[in-house]
Amino acid sequence: MLKYHMTAFFLGFLLDLLLGDPYWLPHPIRLIGNLIAALDWKLLGNPEESEKNDHREFLKEFHRGIVLVALVLLSVTVVAAVLLFGGYALHPYIGLVLETIMTYQILAAKCLKVESMKVYACLKRGDLPAARKAVSMIVGRNTDVLDETGVARAAIETVAENTSDGVIAPMLYLALGGPVLGFFYKAVNTMDSMVGYKNDRYLYFGRAAAKLDDVVNFFPARISAYLMILSAFVGGSAYDGKRAFQIHRRDRRNHASPNSAQTESACAGALGIRLAGDASYFGKVVKKPYIGDAVRKVEFEDIKRINHLMYLTAWLCELLCIGMMGITFLLWIS
Repeated sequence: MLKYHMTAFFLGFLLDLLLGDPYWLPHPIRLIGNLIAALDWKLLGNPEESEKNDHREFLKEFHRGIVLVALVLLSVTVVAAVLLFGGYALHPYIGLVLETIMTYQILAAKCLKVESMKVYACLKRGDLPAARKAVSMIVGRNTDVLDETGVARAAIETVAENTSDGVIAPMLYLALGGPVLGFFYKAVNTMDSMVGYKNDRYLYFGRAAAKLDDVVNFFPARISAYLMILSAFVGGSAYDGKRAFQIHRRDRRNHASPNSAQTESACAGALGIRLAGDASYFGKVVKKPYIGDAVRKVEFEDIKRINHLMYLTAWLCELLCIGMMGITFLLWIS
């Protein structure tokens, strides 16, 4: 079984790098998102009506948020397990194909690169309105007032943070528990991205999802940061591994989230730029500390650089995981 898991783990990674997430291809994460949206409406009600309600019961909203988390995780885990183990029960090669496809669908390295490079392309041709629109597709902040530097910085931060959330963390969970644990992680991550906001609607309802996301990302975020620092050492003259290590040690806690600044600080140090700072979300300015030192100004070419660094980090993690699984396999058969 382990040899099939190792093969699927590697083939799924290659498929992600080659194909990404074409818009025409149905994706299970969209189905998970639809489930979350439906339960959000069912458990919390119409957004317009809830905002007008002066007698909201916040403890009840928190409890309903726990129900959301339980229902989504149970549904996703059961479906993934039935598909995977059902495939292997029919034939090992059917299981291998299914596991490869499921692994491919969980990873998002190519998608992250494609979407961020759309921002790069717009900035390169000097089309700031198009760049603002492109970056708005991958960030949660208001982008209408961002200048070219702000747009580039937003794209860089997204790639840096999602190196952990979209690539390394799911890869680690896939290595540990296959697609069942991988989809469990993606369900948690998707819930956080949809209801984990500290706004009027989700402050209590989304708290359970947000806290669980902090927990499941705690170790992967730190592993991602150190892998990114190592990648900066081997990535060439565009990166400074020593500074990446120093800035990470200094600024890794400069974020409201216990995890987000881990890879952002490593990225800022590797590139010699300053990230983060105040940003506008849903019309409200959120005060944030800076991450990194402005050794030089942020430029749109940094979007290419962080994508290259993200790919290096992904390959290091892939090889590390395969190496660990290979050692486990040898110990198992000896």
